[in-house]
Amino acid sequence: MYDLIIIGGGPAGLTAAIYAIRKRLNVLLLSKDLGGKTNYRLALPWIEDYQVIKGLEIVNKFRTELEYLDFARHIEAVEKVEKSNGHFAITTKGGAVLESKAVIVATGTRQVRMDVPGEKEYTMKGLCYSALSYAPLFIDKSVVVIGEEELALRSAGELSMVAKEVTMVCANDKMMETPLGKKLQAAGNVKIMKDCEIVEVQGDDFARKLILKDASGNLKEYQADGMFVEKALTPNTKMVEGLVELDEQGRIIIDCGCRTSVPGLFAAGDVTNNYAEQVLIAVGEGAKASLSAYDYLLPQL
Repeated sequence: MYDLIIIGGGPAGLTAAIYAIRKRLNVLLLSKDLGGKTNYRLALPWIEDYQVIKGLEIVNKFRTELEYLDFARHIEAVEKVEKSNGHFAITTKGGAVLESKAVIVATGTRQVRMDVPGEKEYTMKGLCYSALSYAPLFIDKSVVVIGEEELALRSAGELSMVAKEVTMVCANDKMMETPLGKKLQAAGNVKIMKDCEIVEVQGDDFARKLILKDASGNLKEYQADGMFVEKALTPNTKMVEGLVELDEQGRIIIDCGCRTSVPGLFAAGDVTNNYAEQVLIAVGEGAKASLSAYDYLLPQL
């Protein structure tokens, strides 16, 4: 039986694992990869690497350290987390069942995609999924935000503070009566295109234009310097559904110490209700979760 099993190999999970190892815990990290979303970086024709502040260097340091420690990692996805008799049983995708005294869930989120031609080819090549992370790169540029829910409005609002022109492509305008929606409608550099469907993303080395279909079925081309798909973020919490308390969006509810509603089960990063879509914040939350898990385990060691 392990002292601690960490599920997820992104910034929060990697940090938690390194902190746990340094506390001399018998720890195992379970993940389908190491690095998570930091394995993907937005490329833009006008941006050089030195202009971007990244947490990638920190994450790579932890990843390199963990890759050296073969005994502390297992590259496989997790299907189910259960608790019985005071400890946890973790079932992997391959059917293995691993036992642990404590668990940290750091599985992050996944983006809801458009599923149209060109999206996959241009992902992170002018087309991305986090205005919160990349908005400062679009000063005086023209950008498109695709989506109509709260996430899209927040993203358009942030981009409108720096971009020359922001165009929202919406399937409907039901959120436009919210305070932020009204602000966007009144902004001089924001255009709302409702009842539009994305047909295709086109470009050269980078995404350059969208092919749209309006309510009448007519096709239109729309060019932009960048595109943000902000339809939704889905937390990867299926393995703990029914075990731990989740919020309305399906994120794991935690307290200030990354503790969940289940003693011995901790969570960190974007999978929680304290998500921020920022590498450095996930790193800090991973460290906090690991230290909280250590405090929980200390009487049992």
